Amino acid sequence: MPNETNNNEINENPFTEVVGICFKDGGKTYYFAPNEIKFKLSENAIVETSRGVEFGKVCAANKMIPTKDVVQPLKPVIRAASADDIKVHENNKHKEQEALRICQQKIQAHELEMKLIEAEYTFDCSKLTFYFTADGRIDFRELVKDLAGTFKTRIELRQIGIRDEAKFMGGLATCGRQFCCSSFLPDFVQVSIKMAKEQNLSLNSAKISGACGRLMCCLRYEYDTYLQEAKLTPPVNSTVKTPEGTGIITETNPLRGLVKVSINDTVKTYHRDDVTVLEAPKSKKSAESSNDSE
Repeated sequence: MPNETNNNEINENPFTEVVGICFKDGGKTYYFAPNEIKFKLSENAIVETSRGVEFGKVCAANKMIPTKDVVQPLKPVIRAASADDIKVHENNKHKEQEALRICQQKIQAHELEMKLIEAEYTFDCSKLTFYFTADGRIDFRELVKDLAGTFKTRIELRQIGIRDEAKFMGGLATCGRQFCCSSFLPDFVQVSIKMAKEQNLSLNSAKISGACGRLMCCLRYEYDTYLQEAKLTPPVNSTVKTPEGTGIITETNPLRGLVKVSINDTVKTYHRDDVTVLEAPKSKKSAESSNDSE
């Protein structure tokens, strides 16, 4: 008897071809349907987005990804950018600088407490977006009407945070390199003061804060590695057995796997694999619980 096809089985292709497009240097990658066009890295493309028609750069060439991972609806690439498209894009960049100047004058005329950061046209100039920072909420309804009358296009004013401002403006960090956020970091990562503590860094805010005034994004980069190495390294105040006798750990270097041990008022350095923990230090919580039981 021939095998019957199960109608419940979907013959949908489990993989979908996509191409990755970025709209800013170091910006987030968005996936589009390549529309049977084969793209190479750094080529330019014209795409349809929720904001309108945009000019972007290929940051991930055509590839197949699981269909379940595709964010629907997957918008198509309109075409590969031509020489004329590139000229239009460059002209739009000049127009954005002029729009920035005019908007700044309008802000002053309306006496609004806001700092203008950037102006951005869509490729077809159907929409003009102004990015700004402010300490609180701003009533810019009259400003929008004024700008719409001046530029004869849709206007959007978008308030951004201080980290976004640093990403837009760019600059050099204390390490001498370009800001991570404006050069290669597509999204801001969550950073906490705990990450600085775990890496034995100075907690001086001036030393661990970026130009934006927030904790530096790079505190996150090695954090997971520090945690993994710290788990393999006996903590400070542990009683350990060494080739030279029993002592107390006074300092650790998890990344190098080294510990300093005080033995009879003499401090010696050992690799963590060369010592044996005899007694781990009591944590604050266990010490408190023991005091409560007494």
